[in-house]
Amino acid sequence: MKYVIIHGDGMGDWPCEQLGGKTPLEAAYKPNMDLVATRGRLGLVATIPPGLPPGSDVGTMTMLGYDPARYHTGRAPIEAASQGISLGSDDVVFRMNLVSLQPGANGVPIMHDFTSGHISSAEAAAMVDDIRSELAGDGIEFFNGVSYRHLMVWRGGPSRTLLTPPHDISGKPVGNYLPAGDGAERLNAIMRRSEEILSGHPVNLKRQAEGKTTATSVWFWGQGKRPEVPTLKARFGVDGSVISAVDLVNGLGRLAALKIITVPGATGFLDTDYGAKARYGLDSLKKCDFLLLHVEAPDEAGHMGRSDLKVEAIERIDALILGPMLRELSALGDFSLLLMPDHATPSKLKTHSNEPVPFAIVRSDELSDVGARARGEVVRRYTEAEAAMTNVLVSAGHRLIEALFGAELPVN
Repeated sequence: MKYVIIHGDGMGDWPCEQLGGKTPLEAAYKPNMDLVATRGRLGLVATIPPGLPPGSDVGTMTMLGYDPARYHTGRAPIEAASQGISLGSDDVVFRMNLVSLQPGANGVPIMHDFTSGHISSAEAAAMVDDIRSELAGDGIEFFNGVSYRHLMVWRGGPSRTLLTPPHDISGKPVGNYLPAGDGAERLNAIMRRSEEILSGHPVNLKRQAEGKTTATSVWFWGQGKRPEVPTLKARFGVDGSVISAVDLVNGLGRLAALKIITVPGATGFLDTDYGAKARYGLDSLKKCDFLLLHVEAPDEAGHMGRSDLKVEAIERIDALILGPMLRELSALGDFSLLLMPDHATPSKLKTHSNEPVPFAIVRSDELSDVGARARGEVVRRYTEAEAAMTNVLVSAGHRLIEALFGAELPVN
């Protein structure tokens, strides 16, 4: 038996004026997702427990069957696990974005772009290298990540600092969102010094000449200590793999003892190679029984406020990933497939929200005789509204994975 999760990051949304009042899932042409919703079990799942922030760290942990209320310690330590960074029990790791702050009203800086124009990993590495050479030491260490996403470890540092995700304050003045509480003085000092280091940096000068957004500062958030979770093999008896272009999802995969598969052309953005992800995923399932295949593109489109690009990303997932999976998985034997996002990323909001999101689970035997669909089968679409109409809500979202492995839906 093969078990697959197709993780469309941030696919959930609200009705969009740009789409005539439809959500991206409603506006997209996605026959394969709709087939899974029609033949399988459709409903809503609560991926963000009360009191926890709506983000991919919490939502993906829920998706993999780990109760965030029990296991979540922060976003950054999950990404540290992906990079193989060793953490002691008293060490605190912070997510460190390269961001673009620009003068706003009265000269107060605003969060212009939390991705620094989706700066390349090579460009970012040159900047982080210079920040490291100037600011590392006395318990502070810097680690390069992907694009704008990097990490800072504070050995024996504070874990209760008040920090704000930069994607939550796009276009807003940052003065009220700077680090506060334990350790804030040192973090703010590092941020100020990073502005001096990045001002006039050769990478920024080149990007400026090319008309691109420059990285003007680092921004800390998502801090925490090392988590301890049981592996998927210990819980469900399966070996598996994860395919993702972002450290966060790979980090959760590593904590769950999944094999990390690197796919050429996987970028973590809208231009990712969807087809290559499907091919590498199918190949991995010849060697193991479980696959988590993650696509970041819908989430990035939501953060940009571009519902049209989210529609495009959803359609590519449907045509280039889910379609080939449904066609070719049967050659590997019986299978069970779960389709869902980790959270909603409403294009109007430009950040995450915490409402339940649509899921659909289908088994290979439910997809036999799919030709019946052409003979007038009633189609149930994979959308937020149609999922709500089923009156199926998995409120303990971390238990949904049990249904993927054959249990009854844990509806309550």
